[in-house]
Amino acid sequence: MIASIIFILLFAAGAALFTVNSRKVIRNIRLGKDVDLSDQPEKRWKIMTLVALGQSKMLSRPIPAILHIFVYVGFVIINIEVVEIIVDGIFGTHRFLSFLGPLYNFLIGSFEILAFLVAFGCAIFLIRRNIIKLKRFVSKDLDGWPRTDANAILITEILLMSAFFTMNACDTLLFNMGSHHYNIAFANPISQFVMPLFSGMSEGSLIFIERSAWWFHIIGIFAFLNYLPYSKHFHILLAFPNVYFSNLNPKGKFTNLESVTNEVKAMMDPSFTPPPANPDKPMRFGAKDVTDLSWKKLLDAYSCTECGRCTSVCPANITGKLLSPRKIMMSTRDRLVEVGENIDKNGSFVDDSKSLGSYISKEELWACTSCNACVEACPINIDPLSIIIEMRRYLVMEESSAPTELTGMFTNIENNGAPWQFPPSDRLNWKNE
Repeated sequence: MIASIIFILLFAAGAALFTVNSRKVIRNIRLGKDVDLSDQPEKRWKIMTLVALGQSKMLSRPIPAILHIFVYVGFVIINIEVVEIIVDGIFGTHRFLSFLGPLYNFLIGSFEILAFLVAFGCAIFLIRRNIIKLKRFVSKDLDGWPRTDANAILITEILLMSAFFTMNACDTLLFNMGSHHYNIAFANPISQFVMPLFSGMSEGSLIFIERSAWWFHIIGIFAFLNYLPYSKHFHILLAFPNVYFSNLNPKGKFTNLESVTNEVKAMMDPSFTPPPANPDKPMRFGAKDVTDLSWKKLLDAYSCTECGRCTSVCPANITGKLLSPRKIMMSTRDRLVEVGENIDKNGSFVDDSKSLGSYISKEELWACTSCNACVEACPINIDPLSIIIEMRRYLVMEESSAPTELTGMFTNIENNGAPWQFPPSDRLNWKNE
C-alpha cells in the first residue's frame, strides 16, 4: 500500500512537471510571428510519415541510420511496457499484462531483443563520439553542456535497458524458486544471459535487486521525460510537428516583406492604399531578435538534434569559415530560452540589451553561400538558411551594415539597374568588339 502511494505521488509529480515545462516551450515557440502552414495537408502527412516516422533522410548515412533506428524503434516500443509498470505500481499487481498468455511471452521476448539493440546502438554512438571522435562530434559548437547532454542521455538509456534485463533476470530466478508473488513465466532471450550473475543469491536478495531495478527503471523514465524539455532530445516529440509544418516552397525561395511590397505597389499604382500601420507592432525589416522570427523557425530551433549533418556539408564551414548551421540553430534556441526565462521572471519581457545578434556574429551570417546544403542534409527538415537570411535582412535594411563588396553591388543596382558598374546604355557594347 505504501509503495503504491509513493508510486502514485511520483507519477503525478512527473506528469505535472512535464506538463509545466512543455507549456513553457510551447509558450516560447508562440513568441514567434504567425505564419500559415496549414496548406496541402495530404502532402504534409506524407512528408511526416516518410521523414519523421520513416527517417528516410537518415539513410544517406546507412550505418548511423541503422543504429538510430535500433534506438528509436526499440526505445519507443519498449516503453509500451510502461503501461504495465504504471498499472502494477498503482494497484500493487505483478506483470498485469500476463493475462495475454502467449502474446505476453512474445512481447517480453521482443522487448528484450529491442532493449539489447537500444543498448548496443547507444554504446556505438558513445564510441563514435568519445573514442573515434568523428569531426562533427568534436566541433567547438558542442563544447560544454551540449557534449555532456549527448553523453548523459546515451549512458542513461544504457542504464535503463540494463535495469530492464536485471529486473527480468531476477524475476525469472524467483519464479524458478517458487517465490510468492513471482508466479509469471515469460520469454527471456537476453536476460537469461544475465541470470548467472545473480544465481546462488537468497530469495530476499533477489527480491531486493528485482524491486530496485523496477524502481530505477520507472523513476529513470519519469526523469528522462522531464529532462527532455531541457535537452536536444526533445526532438523525440517535436520532430513530428516540425516535419509536418515543413516549408513546401522550393528551397531557397525568398519570402517577400509585406511592408516593402506595399511600398512598391504604392509607387507603381497611385490608387493603391496600403493597410494602416499597427502602432502596437512596429514595423521591422528582417530579424533582430527571436521574436522577429516566425514560430516555425523557433520550432526548428527546439527540434534541432545537434547531429551536425548540416555543418558537415556546409561549404563555408568545410573551408574554415566561422559559420556552422548547427550553431545557428543552437544559438537561436539559447536566446529563445533566455527570453522565456526573462518573461517567467518579470511577467513580461523586459529589455535586457541583448538580441539574436549577441549570439550569432556578422561574420557567421555573411559566410553563408545560401547553397541550401544544410537544409537538404537535415534529417527533420530544419531550415537554418531562413534564419540567416532574416538576420541579414535586418543588418542591411535597418543597420545599413553589409560587407563592402555588397555595398558596391547595391549601389550599382540602384544606379544602373544591374550589379555591374556599367550604365544600361553600355550593356551591348561587347557586340561591337
